[in-house]
Amino acid sequence: MRRILITGKDSYIGTSFEKYINGGFSDSYTVDTLDMIGDGWRGADLSGYDTVFHVAGIAHSDSGKISPERAALYYAVNTDLAAETAERARAAGVKQFIYMSSAIVYGASAPIGKDKEITADTEPAPENSYGDSKLQAERRLLPMDSDSFKVVILRPPMIYGKGSKGNYPTLAKMARKLPVFPRVENRRSMLYIDNLCEFVRLMIENGERGVFFPQNSEYTNTSELVRLIAATHGKRVRLLGGFTPLLRLLGHLTPLVNKAFGSLAYAAELSAYKQPYALYSLERSIEETEK
Repeated sequence: MRRILITGKDSYIGTSFEKYINGGFSDSYTVDTLDMIGDGWRGADLSGYDTVFHVAGIAHSDSGKISPERAALYYAVNTDLAAETAERARAAGVKQFIYMSSAIVYGASAPIGKDKEITADTEPAPENSYGDSKLQAERRLLPMDSDSFKVVILRPPMIYGKGSKGNYPTLAKMARKLPVFPRVENRRSMLYIDNLCEFVRLMIENGERGVFFPQNSEYTNTSELVRLIAATHGKRVRLLGGFTPLLRLLGHLTPLVNKAFGSLAYAAELSAYKQPYALYSLERSIEETEK
C-alpha cells in the first residue's frame, strides 16, 4: 500500500487525483491532503509517505502587465513554497516528489497562422512571471533528485475536464450559445484530467524520476473543439472562414486571442510513455466533461 500526500488542498488537480485514486485504486494507494495556506503545514509530519504530489500554486489569470506585488507572489508560492516543501519531504524520508509545472515554461502560444511545436531540443523561454516562477521551481527541485528522493517534473499543456477553469469553459460556453464560430487552422496539445491522473498514478507506481510531457493522444483544433462540444449538446455550429486577418489584428491588442486560437503543441514522441495513460480519446473526454 503506497501512501500519497497531496500538498495543496481544494485544487482542481489535487481533488481530481484523489477522487480518481479512491474511485478505482484504493486497494493499492492511500491519499491524504495537506492545506498549504498559512504556516500550519510546516508542523505536519511528512514521514511515512512514499510520494508527495505538490499541486499548491497560484494559477495564471493575468492577461497583461502585472504589479510587482503580484509577480513576487508567483515566486513566493510557485517557487519558494515548492522548494521548501520538497526539502521538508526529503528530510522526512519521502521517496518521491512530483511537481506540477506547465507548458507555459516554453512561453506563449504562437501567433495565429504560425505553428509552435515543442521538441526535446526546445529550450524553456517563459514570457511572464508565472512561467518563470514555474521554471525557477524546477531548477531548485531537480538538483535534489537522487536514488533515495526521486524528483518528477510534469509540464502538461492545458488541462480540462468537468469543473476545470481557464480557456475550456469559455469555449464551451460559446459552443452552447453561438450558431457560428471562426474557422482557424491551429494545433494545440491538451490533456484531459483523467488522462493526467492516470499518468501521475503511473509515475508513482513505477517510481519514476525526471521531466515528463503528458498530453492527449490527439491534437486539438480550437474550431473543431467548439464544434465537438456543441455536438455533445445536440447543437450544430457552423465554422466560417475569413476571420483570420481580424483575429491576427486582435492578437496584437490582447494575448487572449492567441491563447485561444494560436498554436502550441508537444511533439508526439516527447509525450510517449512505456504504458498507455491517455485512456480517454478527445471525443470521449468531451462527452465526459459536458455530460
